Amino acid sequence: MESNKNLELMEKLVSLAKRRGFVFQGSEIYGGLNGTWDFGPLGTLLARNIKEEWWKAVVQKRDDVVGLDSTILHHPKVWEASGHIKNFTDSLVECKNCHNRIRVDHMPEDGKCPNCGKKDFTKARDFNLMFKTFIGPVEDESGTVYLRPETAQGIFINFDNVMQSSRVKLPFGIAQIGKGFRNEITTGNFLFRVREFEMMELEYFVKPGTEKKSHEYWQKERLNWFLGLGIKKENIKLIQLPKEDLAHYSKGTAELWYNWPFMGFGELEGIASRGDYDLKQHMQVSGKDLTFFDEEDKEKYLPYVIEPSVGVGRAFLAFFIDAYNEEETEGEIRTVLKFHPKLAPIKASVLPLIKDEKLQKIAKDIFHELKEDWMVTYDETSSIGRRYRRADEIGTPFCITVDFDSLEDKAVTIRDRDSMKQKRVAITELSSFIKAKLS
Repeated sequence: MESNKNLELMEKLVSLAKRRGFVFQGSEIYGGLNGTWDFGPLGTLLARNIKEEWWKAVVQKRDDVVGLDSTILHHPKVWEASGHIKNFTDSLVECKNCHNRIRVDHMPEDGKCPNCGKKDFTKARDFNLMFKTFIGPVEDESGTVYLRPETAQGIFINFDNVMQSSRVKLPFGIAQIGKGFRNEITTGNFLFRVREFEMMELEYFVKPGTEKKSHEYWQKERLNWFLGLGIKKENIKLIQLPKEDLAHYSKGTAELWYNWPFMGFGELEGIASRGDYDLKQHMQVSGKDLTFFDEEDKEKYLPYVIEPSVGVGRAFLAFFIDAYNEEETEGEIRTVLKFHPKLAPIKASVLPLIKDEKLQKIAKDIFHELKEDWMVTYDETSSIGRRYRRADEIGTPFCITVDFDSLEDKAVTIRDRDSMKQKRVAITELSSFIKAKLS
């Protein structure tokens, strides 16, 4: 019963996402490309706001983190050094009857192919998840490059450049938001597992021996970030991976798990303690000295690394799910996305009560003034009630109504999305009112 309810919820979310311009299927007019999704007008704004809030929290408001934007294409030796060429694989089997390919760890308990129901599979074989392409006019091994499957390596290979140019001192971090690509065997669950994605990733470099304290610190920071932006406390938890599930280089990995409707609690963000593995590998393969000289202790060492890493798509999906509400009001079901105001794609909708030239003029003047600072819409079609509902459905925190009283008192009515309470505010105080609510 619960699974049917969750399936229904996901259907509603996917429908709303397309109908209101949050997310579209990639290449939809050609039947779609599996594992790819396009952000529509509102989805672009929501994703941008998520990235901006992450950047503010991780870089802008700190004095120990700098930013980076590395290339998608790296020298092939980068992936040799990192172990991706040799080890970045999933084991898969293929159904001999229908040729459906399945990850070994995703095999149904009954051993039957979920596509045709047969039990006749090939032997398991490793499948590298990196997309291969070529540089230059000739497609041969000499021109082989890979689309990066993660953003982290772009940070590690620029570690020395950042040290020399930014004059940073340990502990310090390098943050990056960028695209990654993985040739996933099985995609699905909307934005949860895709082949093209965007990562928000931090590599925080610390002195060996201090990594445990730093790891604990970043676990709390990342949990509080999600809670502070509206994720419900009961829908997120911090877990520690057991030793048998750790990567070979990991000294410990924590994960933030979200209560996904399609699977229950599962990974949202990873916070890994990576040791000095990455810098050591790149130093060995490149021959470049990547050690850090500690002026205070007068010693050289390879820093250890703490890595909080979260996909924009997964964060987007978690915020979208948690924001979705259906409420009965005045005998009707009101669909409302209760985004945190900082994340809401549109901050306010300006509405003349009716199509009247005098009201329209005031409303448009307000609209143009507010657009200097925020994404704001103007809507004069349909009844005022329907316009409220449209704004609710896309998560707009405030509706600003210009009525005939506005001609006399130079004030407007502001309706709050969540409480639906209305308040009269002077036009001259509108900007400061909204700014206070968004802070």
